[in-house]
Amino acid sequence: MLLSFRFANHRSFRTEQQLNLTPLYRAVGEDRGQPTAVRVVGVFGANASGKSNCLQALGFMRNFATRSDREVEPGLGLTREPFRLDPDALEEPSSFAVDLLLSGIRHTYGFTISDDRVTEEWLYHYPLNRQRRVFERDRDDFTWGEQTRRRSDLERIADITAPTALFLSTVARFAGRSQPTEDPEAQPMHSVYRWFFRARTRSGPFRRHPNMVARRWPDEVDAQGVLIGLLRAADVGITDVQLIEEEPPEAALFEVSEPRLVAHVRPRSQRRLVFAHHGPRGNALLGLEDESTGTQQLLDLAIDAAAVLHGGGMMTVDEIDASLHPMLTAKLIGLFQNPATNPRHSQLVFTSHDATLLGTFDTEEILARDEIWFTEKDDDGASTLYPLSDFKPRKEGENRQRRYLNGNYGAVPDMSTLLFEQALASRKESGARKKH
Repeated sequence: MLLSFRFANHRSFRTEQQLNLTPLYRAVGEDRGQPTAVRVVGVFGANASGKSNCLQALGFMRNFATRSDREVEPGLGLTREPFRLDPDALEEPSSFAVDLLLSGIRHTYGFTISDDRVTEEWLYHYPLNRQRRVFERDRDDFTWGEQTRRRSDLERIADITAPTALFLSTVARFAGRSQPTEDPEAQPMHSVYRWFFRARTRSGPFRRHPNMVARRWPDEVDAQGVLIGLLRAADVGITDVQLIEEEPPEAALFEVSEPRLVAHVRPRSQRRLVFAHHGPRGNALLGLEDESTGTQQLLDLAIDAAAVLHGGGMMTVDEIDASLHPMLTAKLIGLFQNPATNPRHSQLVFTSHDATLLGTFDTEEILARDEIWFTEKDDDGASTLYPLSDFKPRKEGENRQRRYLNGNYGAVPDMSTLLFEQALASRKESGARKKH
């Protein structure tokens, strides 16, 4: 699980920011010697305040950690997005780091990059709560931990690690990207890589082809139950979902001819989802293409959520309110918060404009104080990330939704009624001049 994420000089964020998922409140009987993390985080703020950039920074780190060994060509430099409103920032490196709890052991992994190369990279883990260095990298120089064995193997991989590639992803290429390992020295690198590999990031609502959605439909019965339950709770008229697999007709066989090779190839079976709707004469079956855009977006998001809840890991969703009604968002949040439906401690990090998520649903708070974060831009155009816990709760009760909309926490648009009126008046005057 993710304990914290730190990043600097990325998009609208100039200085180092930290998204800290360590809970403020612990359940009765919880082991205080063991680090833990909240299961849900919501980031709120005005348009262009940095909400999406915060999630994009985490997505950038995830993609670079899993793909840098094959997607970046040596000599072409790196594609990064430093803070562009300050010329000095363009020359400064960007940094990314995570603290993770994996198999009960804390790990810290991070890297620093410039336009040209990886300048620093490091990995530590903390067995028995004592820091052990796995490796440190300063440009092309590597330092190994005192406990590290098989250094010759690591040194050979370090020698072929490109300046524009991370050592973590290069090791994964040669050791197997997602296969478990019994080597205790390789385990920290494998565990961290696998956490990044399994993380799911969504940049916003989009529509997939029906065949692609059907391919992503889970085989696990419990994951299917989560999906069908969400669709029923959404009150979109769906009572059940069926997956139909259709074998291609014999006529679909085609011949592939190559020198010394003739093969008959049959296209793979087609998967199709049909949705049962209750009608006046019983259930009627409709295809995904017959469902509304909102229902298609809900299903696509729900498939990702069910997979993460079933298999563990982290899921990030930008603008979750663009896909879901507030009551459905509250339902989805509850699935991640509830240990019964989230036994693997999967995590959901999302952004939203919807202030109702700061309130209550069925008399219960949708989000706890340590699950709420805000973004805001300063006068220089740089974004800041800060938690609700920076503000003391009011003794007489805290209506977070109202206080947020009133600007008590910041992170709201600074709208000028005068400027709106002047713009409208200018438009009217321009129209009057055109008539004359």
